[in-house]
Amino acid sequence: MGDQTPEKTPEQLEAEIAQQREQLAGTVDQLAAKLDVKSQAQHKVASLKDSVTDDTGKPRTEVLAAAGSLVAMAVVLLLWRRRGAH
Repeated sequence: MGDQTPEKTPEQLEAEIAQQREQLAGTVDQLAAKLDVKSQAQHKVASLKDSVTDDTGKPRTEVLAAAGSLVAMAVVLLLWRRRGAH
């Protein structure tokens, strides 16, 4: 009962090694990208900037409205707390 698989030629072995090297290089690149915190932060900032600005670079109206609402709520809360303290 011997091994029934045919032996591979040196060319086949070299091709397999080259393919495995490419796969390993891709894996290493993916890991390096995940570990590059600065690059990830820059991508996140760019993504957030794109989501709050229009094509001309100006803030979207809904973002301005939301920010205005938050400021108004903060003012009302501060005034309410001051009145309650007196």
